[in-house]
Amino acid sequence: MLATPFEKIKKTLSNKISLESLNLIPEKWEKIGDILIIKLNKNLHDHSKIIGETYCEILNCKTALNDIGGITGIYREPKIEVIYGSSDTETIHIENGIRYKLDAQKIMFSSGNMDERIRMANISKKKETIVDLFAGVGYFTLPIAVYSKPKKIMSCEINPIAYDYLCKNIALNHVASTVEPLLGDNRKIAPKNIAERVIMGYFNENEMFLPTAFGCLKNNTGIIHYHDICPDSITPEKSLKKIKKSADKYKIKIDLLKFKVIKSYAPGISHIVLDIRVDNL
Repeated sequence: MLATPFEKIKKTLSNKISLESLNLIPEKWEKIGDILIIKLNKNLHDHSKIIGETYCEILNCKTALNDIGGITGIYREPKIEVIYGSSDTETIHIENGIRYKLDAQKIMFSSGNMDERIRMANISKKKETIVDLFAGVGYFTLPIAVYSKPKKIMSCEINPIAYDYLCKNIALNHVASTVEPLLGDNRKIAPKNIAERVIMGYFNENEMFLPTAFGCLKNNTGIIHYHDICPDSITPEKSLKKIKKSADKYKIKIDLLKFKVIKSYAPGISHIVLDIRVDNL
């Protein structure tokens, strides 16, 4: 039986670090283009370079990054350090035929969301106008534009660096005629009364942005894809309660069309998405 990549990594490192350290190396990683992201135990700090080098050699990557703080702030910036390889951390990640150009040290990209990006690729109709409130580098905007070919996607992004890559990726994937990028806080720049569909691909206090999402919908009617993090024991009821509370203020009704767990966020907590139908009362 062929050895797995992790088994190869462990075997190579067995001659370079102690058994105690070897038992601490991560079994999971993110591979974005030719950039590798791992999360090292703090006790492996003195061995970070040799560990990064080994992972890169086995996994065919040019640079290894160590995740030291997750994703923070309204700009959704990763706290990451280079532990091996080139300081040039820009790459092109190809997924489902879509090309995402980004700097992996400055911009978040989760491979765990791949199934949802693939699902969204064929979610819309050709005559639809869509507003993506948290576009990033084009996580959902690009697959929708390439495969669903809607009438228009208005893609909002607050992070200037992510916005710059969004513009580059629109050109890279030849969807400039479909996608209009908008830089700034979506609560100020999102178009009103225009969309049949709104994407809310952000889950930190996402309910704050529901009034903006409702305002984007044409005549308060359409579909919202609402992302959230929620304890598994009260999923999706907790999220639905938040959405309904906001909808009641605007005298609109909501119906749950679909609920999906995207991935585990923490023990007993999941990243979820709710497809919500919005209508006037």
